[in-house]
Amino acid sequence: MTIQIGDRIPSTTFVKATDNGPEQVSSDEFFAGRKVALFSVPGAFTPTCSARHLPGYVEKADELKAKGVDEIACTAVNDAFVMGAWAKSADAGDVTMLSDGNGAFAKAVGLEFDGSKFGMGTRGQRYAMLVNDGVVEQLHVEAPGEFKVSSAEHMLENL
Repeated sequence: MTIQIGDRIPSTTFVKATDNGPEQVSSDEFFAGRKVALFSVPGAFTPTCSARHLPGYVEKADELKAKGVDEIACTAVNDAFVMGAWAKSADAGDVTMLSDGNGAFAKAVGLEFDGSKFGMGTRGQRYAMLVNDGVVEQLHVEAPGEFKVSSAEHMLENL
């Protein structure tokens, strides 16, 4: 079942790329006590994700924070090394990259999809959510092949 507005983020573990190597991060701890703009992409370095999705959040980071967002995070079903390399190549220092390497978070929130016909296996759908102290306040899930409601601009309009 897909997560809904008002639901608590399920307990899972992400892996974050750090200067000291991969670091496990509990979703309970990550979302506790703050407002997080979380967006999900089907894959690091993929065309729309690299050309528009991540750059939009990097570009709008200050505006999002000015409207009360404490942290901006990106998740994808990629390993922490790929997410770290993508962040460096995109100069995405204002966005925390959360690896969902095994797709546990995507599955727990009910927003996975089967990308096997593209050689990608199970991935997370493209979406954005605003999470306040672990509770979903906004949820914007894209229709297949679309990029509108999960953009940084759309998130800003809804804050």
